[in-house]
Formats: sequence, C-alpha cells, structure tokens
Amino acid sequence: MVFSILLILFFACAAIQAIYFIVFLASFSKYKSTPSSTGQPPISVVICAHDEEENLRRLLPKLYNQQYPEYEIIVVEDRSNDGTYDLLLEETTREPKLKMVKVSHKPDNFNAKKYGLTLGIKAAKHDRILLTDADCEPNNDRWIAAMASSFDENAQFNLGFSFYTTAKGFLNTFIRFETLWTAMQYLGMALAGRPYMGVGRNLAYRKSLFISKKGFNPHLGLTGGDDDIFVNQHATSKSTRVTIGEDALVYSHPKKTWKAFFRQKIRHLSVGKYYKTTDKIILGAFSFTHILFWLILTILLLLRIELYLVAGSFLIRTLLIYLTFNIICKKLGVKFNFWGLVFLDLVFVFYYLITGATALFTKRVRWS
Repeated sequence: MVFSILLILFFACAAIQAIYFIVFLASFSKYKSTPSSTGQPPISVVICAHDEEENLRRLLPKLYNQQYPEYEIIVVEDRSNDGTYDLLLEETTREPKLKMVKVSHKPDNFNAKKYGLTLGIKAAKHDRILLTDADCEPNNDRWIAAMASSFDENAQFNLGFSFYTTAKGFLNTFIRFETLWTAMQYLGMALAGRPYMGVGRNLAYRKSLFISKKGFNPHLGLTGGDDDIFVNQHATSKSTRVTIGEDALVYSHPKKTWKAFFRQKIRHLSVGKYYKTTDKIILGAFSFTHILFWLILTILLLLRIELYLVAGSFLIRTLLIYLTFNIICKKLGVKFNFWGLVFLDLVFVFYYLITGATALFTKRVRWS
C-alpha cells in the first residue's frame, strides 16, 4: 500500500513537472522579437549607486555609447563612502546625457534602494523608464534600442534578462544555472500570459504608471520587491512585453562566495510571500513537485521498485529539461554548458530547501 502511494505520488509529480516544462518550452519557442510601431521613443535609464565607483567606471562609458537617438542616464548617488559622488560630479560636467540625483538623507520608514529609485524616477524627464544596476554592463551598444523596440504605446512593462559573467568554479556554474532557472519561470510565465515578476537589472516600465500607483508605497520598508513586487501588483498579460536576445542582454558580476550568494538569494526570495495568491500557488506547485520528485525518486531507486517505469519517467523529465534549457539559451542569446544539468537540478533542490525555508521566516534583510 505504501509503495503504491509512493508510485502514484512520483508519477503525479513527474506529470506536473512535465506540464510546466512543456509550457515553458512552448512559450520560449514561439517568441519572436517584434519591432515597435512607435519608432524610437525617448527613454530614461535609472540606476541606484551606493559605493559603486569601480562599477560605474565600467558601466557609464557603455551607456554613453548606446546607439539610440534620445535618452538620458540618471544615477542616484546614495550616500556613498567611496569616490562615487566625485566621479559622478566630474562625469556630469563632461557628459550631457548624465544626470546625478544626490540622496542626502533617507526617511526612517523607507528602504534605501526604493527611496533612491523613487527619486531617480521622479527626476526622469521621459515616461519610459529603463532600470539596471551599477554592477551591470550591456552586452552591446544596442541594449537601449532593443529594450525600447517592443515598448509600444500599449505597454506598461517590458521584462528583460540579465545573465552573469562566466568564471571558474562550481559556484559560478550554479549561479548561472539558477539564473536561467529563474528566467525560465518569470519570462516563460510572462510569455504564456501570466507575468508575475521582473528583474531590476534589466526592466522597463512607465513613469506615469509608477506615479499613478504611488510607486513602492505598499511595501516601503521591505528590502527587495522594487522590481518583482511592483511587477506582481500591476503587470497584466495585455500591458506586459518581453524582450530577450543578444541585443537586449545585460551582464552582471556574480557573487564570489556561497555566503554572499545565499544572502542575496534570501533577500530575493523573502519577498515571494507578498505575491498574489494565484502566483504563489503556481510557483509553489512547481517547486514542491520538483523537490518531491527527487525525494521519492531516491526512495524508489533504493528500494528498487518498478525501476523501468521510474527510470522512464526520470529520462522523460530530463529530456524536457535539456530541450527547455537549450531553447531558452538560444532565445536569450547566452551560452551554458549542459554537461552537468541533471546534477545541478539535484543540487538546486537542496539549495531551494535551505534558502526557501530561511527566506520564509526572515523578517529583516538588507540591501548592500
């Protein structure tokens, strides 16, 4: 009886997982970039910076060289302790596209990054706002053009993708895998008509929407959520666009230690509890069946129960993962070594158990 229940649960998890991967596979497969019918509308790039002098020295020249007719760059200098302010002060005298917004003090009930973004967005002179981080770099000089191309008159949001640079070591491989896994979900769901989050390293929305919805007021003091919760609250299938590909790609530098990486992911995951109930159910079902699949698979293999059927289900799910990741990487315009995909999938289960449980009960995290 117990064995029968385990088998039923295993095949149910395998079937649910297969449905999700088929949806993601179909969503990315049908994606085609669509040029805007509105030409090249003006756009404001907004960046928050706290102790980012080194990163800004790399990023700003790449923003200056963007092949786009009309745009401005707004950098919010948030009480930095390094040479960020002096750098920006000097750059603003030489580059007319650049504007600095100085944060002198922060209200007690306002998260630092949300406050900085609010000031930057309010200072923008264009309605279309394109967000990235100071530690990011556009893949080429057509990034703004690509992100603006599908930001048509009916769009309120445009979701982009940010990958991490390649380095040696398993941590780097896992971070890049986790980033693709996250993109598979939030971009795949958006392409399927169910947008639920965006990533602030490459995200666009309208200033008019931000002002009319009172910005981050519903979650002022919460660390995180400046990108995903705002999207979760206001994005719809009709108002949301997705722009991916080599031209729309932004790269960021990954964390170099597991401790720093876990702290970052706990901060990101901790806001998931504030998502809409339907989104929590959809994402929870995918994560829960993922974990349960591997747990029951291990038990069934150890007990040698229905090995052929179990192995067949495992192979089908593995094939779907490979197919999905292959098409995702092609559409995103990135490369990833698939040799260890199954092992990374297993490690991801332990990672999610640890970070997910920690994030669920974490009340206070910080933006660094």
